[in-house]
Amino acid sequence: MNSLSDCFTLRNGYKIPCVALGTWQTPDGDTAIRAIKAAVGAGYRHIDAAAVYANEKGVGEGIRRCDTKREELFITSKVWNTERGYDKTMRAFDKTLEDLQLDYLDLYLIHWPASQKVNGDNWRQINQESWSALEKLYEDGRVKSIGVSNFYVHHLQPLMDEAKVIPMVNQIEYNPGFKQKEQVEFCQKNDILVEAWSPLGEKRMLSNEVLKGIAGNYNKSAAQICIKWCLQNGVLPLPKSITPYRIQENSKIFDFTISAEDMATINALPVFGTSGLDPDTFDP
Repeated sequence: MNSLSDCFTLRNGYKIPCVALGTWQTPDGDTAIRAIKAAVGAGYRHIDAAAVYANEKGVGEGIRRCDTKREELFITSKVWNTERGYDKTMRAFDKTLEDLQLDYLDLYLIHWPASQKVNGDNWRQINQESWSALEKLYEDGRVKSIGVSNFYVHHLQPLMDEAKVIPMVNQIEYNPGFKQKEQVEFCQKNDILVEAWSPLGEKRMLSNEVLKGIAGNYNKSAAQICIKWCLQNGVLPLPKSITPYRIQENSKIFDFTISAEDMATINALPVFGTSGLDPDTFDP
């Protein structure tokens, strides 16, 4: 990967730019518009959105105001937990397209899995019904690729066993303080691209002395080290910022390579700075 426009290739051959601007906690309206314009102006071609972020109108307006062709952008959204099931998922997709002012999405995800503890014995059926809606949207060409988010292996495998289309992406919490080795290894073995939400741990990674020390070796920030570390592990990072300077800084990660020794040091860090959100118990 040598630039923001370089891509991973999904299992269906569709190209996905290697770094995305995350939009979680980005206020709707002018703030979202400015963030999107700043990111696209800096070279980002991948925007990660979600209905529950309550800012898709602003994100969509930001996209509309950018002097960039729609086909040059990769736009992701996600169906929220309250909209699970076939019919609700289809309606949620329509609402997302309307809010984003788009004719299609490049990627649509199930935001969180239904689970035994939260949803009872029919959790597998709930996930499957939602997935069937995504398969239909994909079949109809309304979305170019489909996947899941926050799925552990024990959520993902039953879905794959029944699916007509295997998920192309699993977006999970992933950073130097929370590596989710089992999930990453399973996905990479099954040609499912892992995306990293919170690659900076909501800034919790940035005060870690090991990361700060390694960053100094390259004259980079700890944030840039976290983003580059994701890429070198074959994971697509989704750093979030609304500050133009930070958006620019987060993109300047293609002029250096973290050494094998430093990668090993980061990979050996213990768990720290996690969100604490557990897909088996998350019940918003």
